[in-house]
Amino acid sequence: MDVLLGTTNPSKARRFSELLNGCGITFYTLQDLKITAEPEESGSTPEENAVIKAAFYGRYCDRVICNDSGLYFDSLPPDDPRQPGLQVRTPGGRPRMDDDEMLAYYSGLVHSLGGQVTAYYLDGIAVWNQGRVRSFMEDSEATRASAFYMVDTPSGQRRPGWPLDSISRNRDTLTFFTDSGKHRYDATVENIFTGAYRQRLVAFLKDALGCR
Repeated sequence: MDVLLGTTNPSKARRFSELLNGCGITFYTLQDLKITAEPEESGSTPEENAVIKAAFYGRYCDRVICNDSGLYFDSLPPDDPRQPGLQVRTPGGRPRMDDDEMLAYYSGLVHSLGGQVTAYYLDGIAVWNQGRVRSFMEDSEATRASAFYMVDTPSGQRRPGWPLDSISRNRDTLTFFTDSGKHRYDATVENIFTGAYRQRLVAFLKDALGCR
């Protein structure tokens, strides 16, 4: 089965390859197919944006997986202009930042908020399968159960495509997401919710793609 991942982010591509390992899927990225067109992400939630992207890239492949994420700081009100939300790479209307620019910006923002904040991601996933779109997103209250600390001093490790893992720490172990075996998508981390989330996500992806 061929599946297009609607991303150029190598970490996202690796994530879905790991989640669906053993399903007989050959994954392609936008770079692999030389796709440069992009949809207008006009949704108000990560799930809505993922659906928009999946439908857009469905013109290129029968089966598509798209992901969109929002980043939220508990210490900031939802309407605070410093709240990243859906504009993780373009906060406050800035031009799209690369990994180094993101790391510098968020390290500085967290420093201005005291050096450590509690944060959480809200992920939306959408699957296009031969004309039909299905989507998946945990509610924000459930996602808060997997909240983490974001700090102003980066670790010595980097993960291309996910630069903020270098300043994100597990609340229980205080290990950085870039430390081996400790990033937020591992099924073996101490936070039980993360493992349960992974199971629900894999079940959704397999069902939506028609994997057996």
